[in-house]
Amino acid sequence: MKILIFGSRGLVGSSLVRTFESAKEYEVIGANRDTANLFSFNETSKLIEEVLPDVVINAAAKVGGIVANNTNRTEFILENLKININVLESLINHPEIRLINLGSSCIYPLDALNPIDEDSLMTGPLEPTNSPYAMAKLTAIEMGNALKQQYGHEIVNLMPTNLYGPNDNFSPTHSHVIPGLIYKMHKAKLNNDEVFKVWGTGKPLREFLYVDDLSDAIKFIVNNNVVEEVLNIGSGDEVTINQLVEKLKDTISFRGEIVFDKAYPDGNPRKLLNSNKISNLGWESSTDLDSGLEKTYSWFKENINIT
Repeated sequence: MKILIFGSRGLVGSSLVRTFESAKEYEVIGANRDTANLFSFNETSKLIEEVLPDVVINAAAKVGGIVANNTNRTEFILENLKININVLESLINHPEIRLINLGSSCIYPLDALNPIDEDSLMTGPLEPTNSPYAMAKLTAIEMGNALKQQYGHEIVNLMPTNLYGPNDNFSPTHSHVIPGLIYKMHKAKLNNDEVFKVWGTGKPLREFLYVDDLSDAIKFIVNNNVVEEVLNIGSGDEVTINQLVEKLKDTISFRGEIVFDKAYPDGNPRKLLNSNKISNLGWESSTDLDSGLEKTYSWFKENINIT
């Protein structure tokens, strides 16, 4: 089976390459910014025509944390729309190619009932800080449905919960919560800081999924010919931000005091996905948060230099 992975250098894409290359029954073609300009329809279409894969996995996206999403709102909607439009339009004449499209749990309404199931889609307003990114992902789902109804394509839109793991974007300002905290707390440890400040109250509940578990779920979907319009992928476990910070403190061996800065917003008070659909099909996550954080921090220390 020939699998073309867009965004093969990112958090999800690099994990997918590792997962599928470890099995002999797949031929994996990884496409990144150097080999495929997804902002160009001609280049995107040319690559698909040359490779003619059995499956396309679209893990390419402009991603970031709350600050990045809220600051670069125009870039987040435009760049993600361009990527999705070019990938989907390039597949119009190839209904035989299966598409697995990576979305995000942020597509669900801010006030959706927890655990959030797939039927909550488009039933209320989005979380304001990342609504441009969410709208781009929602548009990709609608475009995929149009291709399915008009041309017969098989498209599965996956909505993973908060992801973390090796090859993430570790930044003090533009990362998601786990890589951002790892970067800043590790630096605080090196500086022997006595206090480590965390935005908000620490009370919001979040669900996290180790990225290799997502890749394992995608492999499960490919192997079992799973066909679902929208499919949540989560761990089913949730922790408060306070509990997460304490786990990271133990993982990193930071000895200072944790202080929550209530002058900053908490964001959504709770976000837990209902992953019963894929669970009922026979897949479950296998990496608990403690071991996932250990693996992620080990990768970080080996690959990210902080001075």
